[in-house]
Amino acid sequence: MSHFAVRHCVRGKVGFIKGAMRICLRIILLLGMVFGPVACNKPSSTGASGGDGNSGKKGGKPKIVFITNIVDPFWNVAAAGTRAAAKEFDADCQVEMPAKGSIVEQKRLVETALVRGVDGIAISPIDAKNQVDLINQASQQAKVITQDSDAPDSKRLCFVGMDNYKAGRAAGELVKEALPEGGKIMIFVGRLEQLNAQQRRQGVIDALFDRPSQALDQIKYDPPGKEMSGGKYTIISTRTDNGDYLRAKSNAEDAMSAYPDLACMVGLFAYNTPACLEAVKEAKKTSKIKLVSFDENEGTLQGIIDGHIHGTVSQQPYLYGYHSVRILAALVRGDNSVLPPNKFLEVPIKLVKKENVEAFWTELKKLRAG
Repeated sequence: MSHFAVRHCVRGKVGFIKGAMRICLRIILLLGMVFGPVACNKPSSTGASGGDGNSGKKGGKPKIVFITNIVDPFWNVAAAGTRAAAKEFDADCQVEMPAKGSIVEQKRLVETALVRGVDGIAISPIDAKNQVDLINQASQQAKVITQDSDAPDSKRLCFVGMDNYKAGRAAGELVKEALPEGGKIMIFVGRLEQLNAQQRRQGVIDALFDRPSQALDQIKYDPPGKEMSGGKYTIISTRTDNGDYLRAKSNAEDAMSAYPDLACMVGLFAYNTPACLEAVKEAKKTSKIKLVSFDENEGTLQGIIDGHIHGTVSQQPYLYGYHSVRILAALVRGDNSVLPPNKFLEVPIKLVKKENVEAFWTELKKLRAG
């Protein structure tokens, strides 16, 4: 066979093979269009109202992630609530805590959860204003609610938590009990970017200065950088620590050094008052400085028993975890009747003082044991 004939034969065979491959490729693409959606495991999107994760949609267990704003024993109580609800409402729930309490970490946890194909997310936003986009984007793939701290401008489906302004006023009343003659007060908190911190602080201020209650969605805030006086009480300033326990203690030490006549410290986050108490003990001022707290840190409860802390405002975080899972599990299954009126499920606060601290602590241990 001539060189030309061989080359012509080879070209003919190559052309036949290419044609056959094109036909096979078209068949594969056609089959993919027909059967591809059946094989896809990604949750379907239903727009701003939240996705219908396939696990819940198909009758399986809804996959839920509960994201905190920091690592703290406070969240261990909430985690116990998630476990109880997951068992009761047949759901899978994972609790995620950002080690450094940063927006970047929270964003990563949300994105990782969505890649895993979760059906529901309950998040405590670190910065309500700057995390609206994150929450809105997550809401396109999963059911999203907020807990502990809200982001009311986002497309979250509801908020689970206490009325933080009302709780702040309750803490202000505890200060009045502890310091009936008045005096100078310092407020301590992790960060003021969180809406719950802003609301608690304003509640304390308004209660101490005997101001009328403000509507939760129309609160006017006093700037944190200036000294304020009203009647018998003076609020020197508000000190933040960004979740750093050592800094929380040093803030208390600095306050005592700068203001020898400081009469009361108010801690707005769970760890703040235990850090203040440690500083006060080392300064041997437990009889001179009154302490008022939030939450149910063991150091706080022991401080109340010992008489060093006047009282604390408990948020009942166990119910944060329980109701978050209960609501999300139902939403994933298509039951919207669980959404609370005004998209706010208010968890009632508990005031813990000397007379009820031991009973409260006993019950708390039972809840943690789950």
